[in-house]
Amino acid sequence: MQIGDILDRAAIAARVSAPNKRQALTLAAEIAARNFGLDSAVVLEGLLAREAAGSTGVGHGVAVPHARLEGLTRMRGVFLRLDQPVDFEAVDDQPVDLIFALFAPPNASSEHLRALARVSRLLRQGDLREHLRQAHTPDAIHALLVQEQSAAA
Repeated sequence: MQIGDILDRAAIAARVSAPNKRQALTLAAEIAARNFGLDSAVVLEGLLAREAAGSTGVGHGVAVPHARLEGLTRMRGVFLRLDQPVDFEAVDDQPVDLIFALFAPPNASSEHLRALARVSRLLRQGDLREHLRQAHTPDAIHALLVQEQSAAA
C-alpha cells in the first residue's frame, strides 16, 4: 500500500481553520464525503465513535483518526493542515495541526492496520512534519507524503 494509492490531491486541505477537535473531524468528514461519495454525517459518526474509544492524537502535533465505513471498496485518506493547532487529547498533550484521516471498508482489517502503521511511521519524521507545516498547496503536501514514503521504502 502506497500513500499515493489512498490519498488524492482533492482530499487534501492545506490551510483550514477549526476551533476544536470536533470541528476538525467535521472538516475531515466533509472532505471524505465529497471525495468518496459518502454521507458526511455517517463519516463523522464513525470518526467520533473511534475517538470515544481513545484519542487518535499520536504526538508531535499529529492525529490519525480513522473509521471503517460502508460504501468504500478500498482504503482512502484525507489530510488536513490546520491554521491553528487544536487540543486533541494527544498522548503527549500537544495540540494537533496535522491530521491524516484514514477510512477503510468494513472488512479491511489487516489492510487498515497496515495503513495506520505506515501513516504513523511516516509522520514520526520530524523533518517531514516541518515540511508539511510549510507547504502551501495540496500538490506540495501530496508530493511530500509520496516522496517521503518512497525514500523510506
